Amino acid sequence: MRYEFSEVLNDLIDYFLLGDIQRLARFQDDNALPDDLAHAFTTGDSGDRAVLEGVVVPLAGIDNLPYHIIFSLDEAIPALLQPDSRLVHRRAGYVVHVEHGALMLFTWRILQHFTPRALGDLLARYQAPGRPQIELDNGWYQVEILAGAVMREGIYEPAFEFVLSRTHCRRPAADIDVGYRFGLADDAASCTPAR
Repeated sequence: MRYEFSEVLNDLIDYFLLGDIQRLARFQDDNALPDDLAHAFTTGDSGDRAVLEGVVVPLAGIDNLPYHIIFSLDEAIPALLQPDSRLVHRRAGYVVHVEHGALMLFTWRILQHFTPRALGDLLARYQAPGRPQIELDNGWYQVEILAGAVMREGIYEPAFEFVLSRTHCRRPAADIDVGYRFGLADDAASCTPAR
């Protein structure tokens, strides 16, 4: 099954996060972290621990472009590995834990004031159609991240694809690079109209 969302923006901060955002709120409470999770994540080891514990999957180096976001489950061939797509980045080894039946892609900005009210507002906004969120059975998932461009309506669109599969593994690969940069702007030629 494949879920697709178009025109997803990064709020002018070069970061996306993938996770069960309510699981992130529990992580914040369990570790007595402040409302400014962005500061806590960048000045201590809590951000790395959130990744190692499967709370969030980080995507750094995100250029200010509108993105086509794809979640793929049980697909024989992911969209970005199709012959008419252009793959730029492929990173495996991530894991994510879903506890509340949903997985969403969100921006770094929510971490700057991560309060119960801000979380409630975000969850309400994500009820609108077109938000990059899918319903998913609770459990652990391996995540492979593909980035590049997919052909949609005759043009190449910058895209991220999250290939998800159930797993018993509860930790990412030992060599996971949490700061890996998924930039696509230098590959702008990949996003020109097809000939």
